[in-house]
Amino acid sequence: MNALALFVLSGISFVAFLPLSRSEEPQRKSDEDNLLVVTVATKETDGFRRFRRSAKHFNYTVKVIGEGEKWRGGGYMSAPGGGQKVRLLKAALEEMKEEKRIVLFIDSYDVVFASGPRELLKKFQQAKHKVVFSSETLIWPDRHLEDKHPHVREGRRFLGSGGFIGYVPNLKELVADWSGEDSESDQLFFTKIYINPEKRKSINITLDNKCRIFQNLHGSLDEVVLKFEDGHVRARNVLYDTLPVIVHGNGPTKLQMNYLGNYIPKVWTFETGCTVCHQDLKPLTGLKESEYPLVVVGVFIQQPTPFVTVFFQRLLKLNYPKSRLQLFISNQEPHHETHVSSFVKDNRELYHDVKVVGPEEKMDAVVSRNVGLDICRQTKDCEYFFSVDVEVVLKNEDTLKILIEQNRPVIAPMITRPGRLWSNFWGALSADGYYARSEDYVDIVQGRRVGVWNVPYVSRVYLVKTGLLQSELSENDLFNSDTLDPDMAFCQYLRNQGVFMYATNLHTFGRILSTDNVHTSHLHNDLWQIFENSLDWEERYLHENYTRIMRDKLIETPCPDVYWFPVFSDVGCNHIVEEMEHFGQWSGGRNTDTRIQGGYENVPTIDIHMNQVGYEKEWQKLLLDYIAPITEKMYPGYYTKAQFDLAFVVRYKPDEQPLLRPHHDASTFTINIALNQVGLDYQGGGCRFIRYNCSVDAPRKGWALMHPGRLTHYHEGLRTTAGVRYIAVSFVDP
Repeated sequence: MNALALFVLSGISFVAFLPLSRSEEPQRKSDEDNLLVVTVATKETDGFRRFRRSAKHFNYTVKVIGEGEKWRGGGYMSAPGGGQKVRLLKAALEEMKEEKRIVLFIDSYDVVFASGPRELLKKFQQAKHKVVFSSETLIWPDRHLEDKHPHVREGRRFLGSGGFIGYVPNLKELVADWSGEDSESDQLFFTKIYINPEKRKSINITLDNKCRIFQNLHGSLDEVVLKFEDGHVRARNVLYDTLPVIVHGNGPTKLQMNYLGNYIPKVWTFETGCTVCHQDLKPLTGLKESEYPLVVVGVFIQQPTPFVTVFFQRLLKLNYPKSRLQLFISNQEPHHETHVSSFVKDNRELYHDVKVVGPEEKMDAVVSRNVGLDICRQTKDCEYFFSVDVEVVLKNEDTLKILIEQNRPVIAPMITRPGRLWSNFWGALSADGYYARSEDYVDIVQGRRVGVWNVPYVSRVYLVKTGLLQSELSENDLFNSDTLDPDMAFCQYLRNQGVFMYATNLHTFGRILSTDNVHTSHLHNDLWQIFENSLDWEERYLHENYTRIMRDKLIETPCPDVYWFPVFSDVGCNHIVEEMEHFGQWSGGRNTDTRIQGGYENVPTIDIHMNQVGYEKEWQKLLLDYIAPITEKMYPGYYTKAQFDLAFVVRYKPDEQPLLRPHHDASTFTINIALNQVGLDYQGGGCRFIRYNCSVDAPRKGWALMHPGRLTHYHEGLRTTAGVRYIAVSFVDP
């Protein structure tokens, strides 16, 4: 270690660093041993645990007073209070006899340490006073006392009672005259002492005017930035260019404190990533099925939503013992009654219990969510409530396990909307309580910063500990507000109770569906989601091998210039066929056809056009996004915009239209997709290219034949001898 020495030679000052003598290092260690941190914490909150973690990181010795007492000292949202802290401190000081003892008295629920005892004591000694209080830019609670505060050349003038440090004898003198009620103002009590010149001098009080020790955030948010350095994180006051030892989210700055607490002192750094994400976990590994925590799962359906059937399939696949899951399904949308009833009918016996509330009960979003929490409160052995909206796509089957193991009071798996910065958490709030973007929001959403983040708002999907529902969240109406939607009202209640909410992006969990432009008039409405929810559309309707076509060279060439590749999944094929049969208006297979320009079809089929069911725009997007790239690969130099006049589903039946005579297509190229399976759904069928005497006799379900339409590929549809054959045909670029 080095000591600072000053030499004066011939009137010129020099600064040099000399080694500490052997006696100085033990002396410094002794000073640290004399330091005691004292804080009031009547109960262990999330904020206190954060404070304790930061104190432990720097090896502070902490004495907690007031444990188990009922708090009567008010709060930052109520009238001035805090007198209870003074009473408890006075009693604690009376037991301290060591005159050299230095006591740091600070709040804990909204405080973190940014540095250790050595720096703290050094800055305290440099203040050259026996007691140093934190300072504030705002005077509170009595503005009339402003003129009585000593003026300072630079820095803050007003005392902050949330943190001060001093020697025990001086602190005893500081609180000696306290005889107030617990609900009286500690801030006003200490302020009156400070503005009294005689008492200020007698006790030897000063303020930390430039935030070298204490950084109070209220009134100073624009002054404070995060400073990342050498694997640690500090708060830097840019106005005074100081690095405070202690950061205090006093007054209405709790959310900003939570944001800083995601980093300070070493919670998350660029070098280490998250350092606390794997602490205090609740491991489930090795538990017997009967030993897993009982979870009430609340499923909420509030509006027409795509892919509801898929949602329930994923719910069924959650990697968690179903006997330890109790379902509460609240469905306010009549359109989804069949989806819910089908799932419950097939799977009710798998679960611990299932309760369904349907549209006929007219239970709105507020009431249904309150009921869900209440079911968990009233269910014996329920340990968690897992809330999930039906528009949530949970891809990670371990989601519930991961959230439980994180052992947080309220935690949400981060999910996003593909291609957008929209997610199920907010990094900050605006002044009126709505969305604001935090500095780190984009990095978290895009995965450049990975961890477990204390945030002011979560929605769509989250896990709540039942212990909270029996204590801080014991009220029965947590989602109701005259001005806020249910999720915002719930999160506001959590914030007001000092309950921390977390969002984790340690894993990839899934995404959020768009519920804009949801069709409800078709049999299989999800087919129309190719625009709004293209990724979900792909997963449901594209062939499982479609993405491997180019990479693994899955394109086959059964005939010259005829290419064969997978496009649709079985579900995709089935839904298209069922949609057409549900529509039911098949053409008569005659030459006269009022559906087409000119009203005459030279080679008629029994079919339904895509525009008859309102699917022409969606079909063109299919051709453009999933067929055109293959076309351009297989026919080099040709580029298509996938325009078509005719796209239709053809039905072949032995007693209706079993085959199609030889013809050319009115297209530059044609796409012909088999929608059902030869040998299973029908016999015979296929396509023969006459010029090449080449046939595709056994079309694979979901696979497309792509071939030139005019001039070279004169072809015919081979006879269907049994069953019913369906194909989807597109004449592209006519």
